[in-house]
Amino acid sequence: MVATAATSAFFPVTSSPDSSDSKNKKLGSGSTNLGGLRSKPSASSGSLQVKANAQAPPKINGATVVANPVEGFKNDDGVSSPPPRTFINQLPDWSMLLAAITTIFLAAEKQWMMLDWKPRRTDMVIDPFGIGRIVQDGFAFRQNFSIRSYEIGADRTASIDTLMNHLQETAINHCRSAGLLGDGFGSTPEMCKKNLIWVVTKMQVVVDRYPTWGDVLQVDTWVSASGKNGMRRDWLVSDSKTGEILTRASSVWVMMNKLTRRLSKIPEEVRGEIEPYFMNSDPVVAEDSRKVVKLDDSTAEYVCKGLTPKWSDLDVNQHVNNVKYIGWILESAPLQILETHELSAMTLEYRRECGKDSVLQSLTSVSDSDAENLVGEIECQHLLRLEDGAEIVRGRTHWRPKFAKSSGSVGEIPAESA
Repeated sequence: MVATAATSAFFPVTSSPDSSDSKNKKLGSGSTNLGGLRSKPSASSGSLQVKANAQAPPKINGATVVANPVEGFKNDDGVSSPPPRTFINQLPDWSMLLAAITTIFLAAEKQWMMLDWKPRRTDMVIDPFGIGRIVQDGFAFRQNFSIRSYEIGADRTASIDTLMNHLQETAINHCRSAGLLGDGFGSTPEMCKKNLIWVVTKMQVVVDRYPTWGDVLQVDTWVSASGKNGMRRDWLVSDSKTGEILTRASSVWVMMNKLTRRLSKIPEEVRGEIEPYFMNSDPVVAEDSRKVVKLDDSTAEYVCKGLTPKWSDLDVNQHVNNVKYIGWILESAPLQILETHELSAMTLEYRRECGKDSVLQSLTSVSDSDAENLVGEIECQHLLRLEDGAEIVRGRTHWRPKFAKSSGSVGEIPAESA
């Protein structure tokens, strides 16, 4: 239909005299002039007056030009017929063709302008970030993140979950950029052959200041050895514009067989893959050697029961993502602390993994001397456990009053020791 209409617009098709004559006969009696501008039936037929081939008089330079109608040809019966088809009267309507070409060029120009769009104001958020790049002579990885509107909470700042997700993302991209990402989630090719995956055993995080909507974060990460069968990964989060240190984190990882779900030593083949990327440096967060207290029903002041993982909480290794544990731990934190304080530091010790069918309980105890008034600096103890009592995560958190000036030490990417 569209092709026929377009073709007829440029090349009008005339009907044969026989077909026209047969159609005219079906319309009823009356005087008919096929070569003129109108067909006028007799008054006795009661039909409506029909106009055909009506066109407005053409104008040239604003003056109306009256053209004589094209005289038709009459056959032996005295019936008019259309003029014969010639090269002149079969030429396309060039005005319509030029209009179509102009429309196409305008649409193409608009699309090109959209591709070549640049912000007109310097305060507009630009997000041209890729997956980051290798820095520090190949030992560290750097990636930028823009804080989105859906990543901030009631305090107009990014949540701790948002920061932890950015840390995890840079760790995976570090492995990919170094060419060590196999078909697993952060596993090297040799680890994939042996069904090994990384699991975190300890995490320490210090937040000096929470970013707000529109801030662009620069996240640096690197790895080091941790004992004989462990690996330490550090992160340094700073403001990309000012260089201010916002968050420091240090973690310890070990290997686990994803089939037997048991911890494993680092095979020599895997060690040969990862050791060239180890940086000989101290942890960016000083290790807190204090023992994390184990809570129970008698020592916990706040308990939240019936926590269950959702399908979206599972990662590709079929266990609950470690970031989700932080949210569950804070479920049992007193509401007054959440409203008047912000999390400034935490230490988490992961004891075992959690599956999709697990039902958990979150326990919290406020261990600071000002626990009754919940003012000033506050320290809390946490435990995330299964309903049968098996420990999942032990934790200790520090809280400072909201809007208080933080006084954390400024960190840097460590230079590799000789």
